[in-house]
Amino acid sequence: MKRNGHAYDAVVIGGGPAGSTAAAVLAEKGRRVAVIERDKFPRYHVGESMIPYCYFTLERLGLIEKMQQSHFPKKYSVQFVGGSGKMSTPFYFTQHLAHPAAQSWQVLRSEFDQMMLDNARDKGAEVFEETTVKELIQEDGAVCGVRAVSKSGDATEYRAPITIDASGRDALALSRNRWRVRDAYLNKIAIWTYYKGAVRDPGIDEGATTVAYLPKKGWFWYIPLPNDTVSVGVVAEKDYLYGGGTRELGEIFEREVKNNVWIDEHLAAGMRSDDYRVTGEFSYRSEYCAANGLILTGDAFAFLDPVFSSGLFLALRGGELAADAADRALSSGDFSAAQFAPYGEELCGGIEAMRKLVYAFYDHNFNFGKLIMAHPDVRPALTDCLIGHLSRDFEALFAGVAEFAKVPPALAHGRPLVGAL
Repeated sequence: MKRNGHAYDAVVIGGGPAGSTAAAVLAEKGRRVAVIERDKFPRYHVGESMIPYCYFTLERLGLIEKMQQSHFPKKYSVQFVGGSGKMSTPFYFTQHLAHPAAQSWQVLRSEFDQMMLDNARDKGAEVFEETTVKELIQEDGAVCGVRAVSKSGDATEYRAPITIDASGRDALALSRNRWRVRDAYLNKIAIWTYYKGAVRDPGIDEGATTVAYLPKKGWFWYIPLPNDTVSVGVVAEKDYLYGGGTRELGEIFEREVKNNVWIDEHLAAGMRSDDYRVTGEFSYRSEYCAANGLILTGDAFAFLDPVFSSGLFLALRGGELAADAADRALSSGDFSAAQFAPYGEELCGGIEAMRKLVYAFYDHNFNFGKLIMAHPDVRPALTDCLIGHLSRDFEALFAGVAEFAKVPPALAHGRPLVGAL
């Protein structure tokens, strides 16, 4: 398959963590890969916290040493704070996981994503930045590449028997084909910003992710970053945040800061160093994870409410799984959607475990303390779910959760589209 001098084994749309992971894995296997990235890196992105099982994808990519040598704050735990400012016992990963993965990181995404994209380049992927994919090329009922336009206006076709859509929340294939299915129960919005000089907890807790509760099951994230900066944001129902008579982001944010003593005290010593930002409708999943010649991964396939910092993990792991599925297709010569059924099952299965825990978090009758007191035996499974060990059996965990909160049934969608596009 060749046109305009370009012929690849795989085309990857997007150079973020999912796309860079997929490209690096395929390139290391000797596949010729093109990465088409709209922006020029480094660029801003929110979503800075890693959970422990990110380690294993980073290890496969050969990036652990670079991460260890970086200035990214080390993350050993997640801690939860009530509205009164009282902190529960943190979840220290080392108490559960006797492995270097028990220490994770809080990353500055502009630097981390640059590291990831450079790694894909170093392994042999060709990266085309400031190049926007306009459409998927479809022939005989299958995707066989993309049409893209560079910053200078040059139009080019990048052709390959397999295309991986890792285009992030813009979600090219999902949006163009109207495959986005939103999770109405998790229809939250987030308002966030950055502070310099805000308080960091002492010792091993300095790099902890803090989830601080608000009324109505809203919450703050508080994530320490390099350069004496913290990322801090509030997540809640739209009607709750906008229900105070104003839609001005700063007023809403400052109002909610006063509703949690811990957040208020930690921010008081600092100064806001960036604009307020907002995004909404967090949780969705594509109707399909793949079609003939096409695989969706990362945020281009699904996004889950960020309360448990699953975004980077699902991007890294999803990119890795997509690359392995693409490599199997290239080896077999079979690029039909059915070929990607195991990919869809594994990816959806992992997302479902975390989704159930997110539903429980937002249930007014649920808290982790009550669950562990009633069922201490499920603590290991609960911790596994929080750290990204999603390949185990969670039946007992969610049987216990169901005593306190509604556990949603698994979503039926998210598998391959069998047949022509």
